[in-house]
Amino acid sequence: MSRTAYRVILLLLGLAFIAVVIGAVLFAPSGSGSGYPETLERVDPTDGSLVFGQPRIVVDLASGYRATLTIDDVPIPPEQVIWTEATGLHIFEPAPGKSVETWTPGFHVVSAEWDRVNDLPDPGMFTWTFRVQ
Repeated sequence: MSRTAYRVILLLLGLAFIAVVIGAVLFAPSGSGSGYPETLERVDPTDGSLVFGQPRIVVDLASGYRATLTIDDVPIPPEQVIWTEATGLHIFEPAPGKSVETWTPGFHVVSAEWDRVNDLPDPGMFTWTFRVQ
C-alpha cells in the first residue's frame, strides 16, 4: 500500500473516533435518573424490590422536612415514626401494637407526603411498592 492509502485510513479512523466521542457525549444518559423528587434523597425498600423478612421503611428527605406515611391505605401516626429533624430521616418498623404489626407476603404500597417544617411551604409526595416474600 502507498503512503497516501495509509494516510486516508488513519484519517478515516480518526474521524470515526471523533464521531463516537461526540455521539457518546450527546446521547449518553446524564446519570441523574433516580426518579425521585428533588427533596427526596432515598427510600428503602426501593421501588419494585423483593424483600425477605420484616423490613423497615426508610424515607430520607432533605433536612427541614417532615413526612407522613401511609402503608397499604393505613395512615401511620407520627408517634410511630422515628424522625430525625437534623437529617430528615424517617424510619418505621412494624411491631405489635403499631398500625402495621407485621408484613404479610405480597405487594405493599407506601406513600410519603411531606412539607417543610419551617419557612415557606414546599409540599411533595412519592408512592412506591415493594414485595415481601
